[in-house]
Amino acid sequence: MNDTNQDEKFMQAAITQAYIAEENGDVPIGAVIVKDNQIIGKGYNQREQLQDPTAHAEIIALTAASAAVQSWRLHDCTIYVTLEPCTMCAGALVLARIDRLVYGCDDKKTGAVKSLYNIPTDERLNHIVEVTPDVLANDCSKILSDFFAKRRKENKNDQ
Repeated sequence: MNDTNQDEKFMQAAITQAYIAEENGDVPIGAVIVKDNQIIGKGYNQREQLQDPTAHAEIIALTAASAAVQSWRLHDCTIYVTLEPCTMCAGALVLARIDRLVYGCDDKKTGAVKSLYNIPTDERLNHIVEVTPDVLANDCSKILSDFFAKRRKENKNDQ
């Protein structure tokens, strides 16, 4: 299986996590962390569920992966996330020493990988994360746009 197929396979797993977030009333963003072609950590947005501003998919997945390998250093790991990470999550990826980030769609409002900032590839930091954007971008974008369209409709009906 080539890298593109692998990336799409694991991005599909992240998309599955995004749907779990949506089922729980959260913005549908999902993440998985892979080491040696095995998922070692999964996460989905749980900010509403936990009432925790740091409960982003990436943070939940990092915590799970760190527990799986019993180390905060996630060398030789790739994270797949459906949306370009924010500043908090991009910083956490650098601090966790993740080797590679693969994400779905850009986040023009808060993206800290390409859209607003370039945290994972900033050479002033002590670790550089390899970045692969736009994997299943249309699928990832559609999940979010459908979610927010549904929310707007619900809010309109509540008035």
